[in-house]
Amino acid sequence: MDSKAIGQFIPLILIFVIFYFLLIRPQQRKVKDHKAMIDAVGRGDTVVTGGGLIGKVVRVLEDDKAELEIADNITIKIIKSSISAVLSKTEPK
Repeated sequence: MDSKAIGQFIPLILIFVIFYFLLIRPQQRKVKDHKAMIDAVGRGDTVVTGGGLIGKVVRVLEDDKAELEIADNITIKIIKSSISAVLSKTEPK
């Protein structure tokens, strides 16, 4: 390959590098942080689901499920990955 052919690939390489640092890498970090948050969810934590429900975690079940109390004596089962935020954590005793 001559220098002219290599020179044509330099802009493509630069575009890929820019996309990696501006789009791909931050998205990978966001997914990693979300997984760490989901793994740390425990009994007594107040969480918000992706659908906007706010509830307190009553039990963490197997198969990545959790039981949420959304009102007095009303519990629902959710998939833990649908939790979008943890509002408050309980201190381990």
